Amino acid sequence: MIRHIIIVATVLALSPPVLAQTAPAPPQTAAPASPQEAAAQRLQGLQAELHITDAQAPQWRAFAQAMQDNATSTDALFRQRANATQSMNALDNMKSYAQVVRTYADDTEKLSAAFEALYGVLSDQQKQTIDTLFRQQATQNTHPLSR
Repeated sequence: MIRHIIIVATVLALSPPVLAQTAPAPPQTAAPASPQEAAAQRLQGLQAELHITDAQAPQWRAFAQAMQDNATSTDALFRQRANATQSMNALDNMKSYAQVVRTYADDTEKLSAAFEALYGVLSDQQKQTIDTLFRQQATQNTHPLSR
């Protein structure tokens, strides 16, 4: 788990400020059981905050699917890496880390494309809401989709 956190922190620290894997979560009392559950909670909070309309539903679903897919692929990769690190030599470890970074970048690109389509159909008020959220998170050194 600690290695997972270190890897994520390192990847995020080395990454440009782009869309991360998840969206803002509503307040909660218990930690989510899985990255997929965390993504679902964040999506639910963001959907409520943006007041997604029926006309925006196709773009919202594509964005939500990309986020869920990213949570699944990233979780699987981190689990695979965590299970193998004890037997990896330094070269294998470096290659595994490179795969994590590649997957993260590819997943972020997919999420960014889905977000662009969603952003394009948002009303001015919705754009203002999400723009404000992104700006606020930037001042806190986090990304609004990575809480």
